[in-house]
Amino acid sequence: MTQPAPTTEHALAKAATEGDTGGESTGTVVVAGLANLGIAIAKLVGGLISHSSAMMSEAAHSVADTITEVLLFIALKRGNKAPDARHPVGYGRETYFWALLACLATFTLGAGFSFYQGIETILEGEEQGDPLVAYIVLAVSFVLEGASWLKAVRQVRGAARTWGTTSRRYLAETSDTTIKAVTFEDSAALVGLVLAALGLVLEQVTGDPVWDGVAAILIGVLLLLVAGSLARANVSLLIGQSVSPRIQEELRREIAALDQVTDVPFLLTTVIGPGQLIVSAKVDFADTATVADVERASDEAERRLVARHGGVRYVFLDPTPGDGRARAEVHRPE
Repeated sequence: MTQPAPTTEHALAKAATEGDTGGESTGTVVVAGLANLGIAIAKLVGGLISHSSAMMSEAAHSVADTITEVLLFIALKRGNKAPDARHPVGYGRETYFWALLACLATFTLGAGFSFYQGIETILEGEEQGDPLVAYIVLAVSFVLEGASWLKAVRQVRGAARTWGTTSRRYLAETSDTTIKAVTFEDSAALVGLVLAALGLVLEQVTGDPVWDGVAAILIGVLLLLVAGSLARANVSLLIGQSVSPRIQEELRREIAALDQVTDVPFLLTTVIGPGQLIVSAKVDFADTATVADVERASDEAERRLVARHGGVRYVFLDPTPGDGRARAEVHRPE
């Protein structure tokens, strides 16, 4: 049977179920981690010299980002472990556990310290130091963060171009949360550097340290938004997220197009890791179908779905009627 040419919807479906869990994502995480470590040290020195709350908040931001990259590196390595007897579908979801811990690090260290510094500065003021070092550190940090951000963006754009979709839709639907985390955090880092610079400038011009405190609080809010967004995505995937209705409908149509198949009344998909998906379906076969026909159709369904959707790892078909949900009578104690 001749396979149809891939469409944009088909490509987007593949983008949502396939993830780069290999060298490119690892390289992106390592580059971001090394950049953040050096930047954190530079910001800390600049913050101590300039007595800037915003700079200290940015130092905490970079420390949190460094810890995040370490946890994301662990996530990539742990999530790629091969299946074993105790974990028959692999360790893919462990990626989301470590990624969730990375979100918590950003929330507690980055956002928490930024709020503390900002509120303390607004209430108690601060001694103004030499801002020149802080400006130099901010400029160098912006260049280094920008280089890390560009690497992440290039990876996202390349993946989106491969699957014929936009970068925004790829980031929204991909199950590779490591590249999503690096992209979001590097973007937040660039915005945070701008906020810190604005706080320093306004404090220097007005002589009022409140502006520096406000900049620190805004950096905390920024980190809170990024951590919350990534945490929601990771929690959903950790629990066991399905793919979008559009992709499920495509999978259903491909199964329904098989010989001897008259209907697919129930289909269930579960993401089990970056670029890894289980497809289970109730299939209504023609009344004239033999056992051999059912076996051939099931085998063809697995070959077809795996070939067209590289993220599909397992395909389970059930030729019995029903909606796929086990029913049991609940006996309540009297």
